[in-house]
Amino acid sequence: MYEVKEKERIYKEILESYINENDEQSLYLGQQLSRQMIEEGVSPEELVHLHVKVLMELYPKLDEEMKNSFEFLLEMMMDYGIAYREHQSLKNKQQQLNMEIELAASMQNTFLSGDVPCDKSLDIGAISQPAKKLNGDYYHFVRDENNRISVAIADVIGKGIPATLCMSMIKYAMESLTEEFKKPGAILENLNRVVERNVDDSMFITMFYGLYDPNEHRFYYASAGHEPGFIYHKKKDEFVEFSTKGIVLGVEKESVYPDYEVAIDPGDMIVLLSDGVTECRSKDGFIERHEIINLIRKYQHLPSQQIVEEVYRELEQMQNFELKDDVTLIILRRKV
Repeated sequence: MYEVKEKERIYKEILESYINENDEQSLYLGQQLSRQMIEEGVSPEELVHLHVKVLMELYPKLDEEMKNSFEFLLEMMMDYGIAYREHQSLKNKQQQLNMEIELAASMQNTFLSGDVPCDKSLDIGAISQPAKKLNGDYYHFVRDENNRISVAIADVIGKGIPATLCMSMIKYAMESLTEEFKKPGAILENLNRVVERNVDDSMFITMFYGLYDPNEHRFYYASAGHEPGFIYHKKKDEFVEFSTKGIVLGVEKESVYPDYEVAIDPGDMIVLLSDGVTECRSKDGFIERHEIINLIRKYQHLPSQQIVEEVYRELEQMQNFELKDDVTLIILRRKV
């Protein structure tokens, strides 16, 4: 590190050499010295001050107009230097935040990615795409020892890293549920107590939890304020909205979530979704629920995974490939 006097001496020599010779070697030495100054944290206004000081020593009879111009430049650089350091500080913080978000997104993909089970009686498709890097939606499948398949779809009211941490907590709370929590309503009541105890008051979670029993061909379900999905009855060729009661998780410690059930005949479909689907905007405004049904009808001859992918593709196109919210769509269709 140069001492102040030594720095002034070196700068003076380089400047004088360049003024007299106007050569490349002086420019090269100036570049080397500027890099050294950057490493030492010399600000732009300090460099201008040094330049003016050295120039006055070399040319003490400098014109008054020229002196005034340097004083003006020095004042300008003082403000510029402050603004420049603030900008660099914000830039560094943004880079650090982006790195943390990238890391959180990677962890989310690793820990929260939902595997879709293969089943001889059900054709299952699922897609979940974040609007930005982190996904506030979550889905989860579990097959128990009696081949019953449970499915959960959740949406954290609140986005970003806190939402990701919240989803991780929900995932592990669900995996730790014991055999006594078999009914969807009881599972939501248990998760509600976990959320109420551990999650900030400003954050809530909506969730739909269902269980398909292939022996009875019945679907049992309960909802905690989640966007209602549909049941498609093939015999009647009609979509019926799931009608449920139950407030979002984390509001009241002793909330109760009623259980519901519905028979599933061959060809019937269970359609679950997040509000990113229903709040999708086309050029004419928010998409209507009957438009979602029409999209599913358009592709219902395809396997369930292709249906959800094609519907997502159309929703993406409606929004010019810029999702406004996370989108999750799940379809379970009885095969036999």
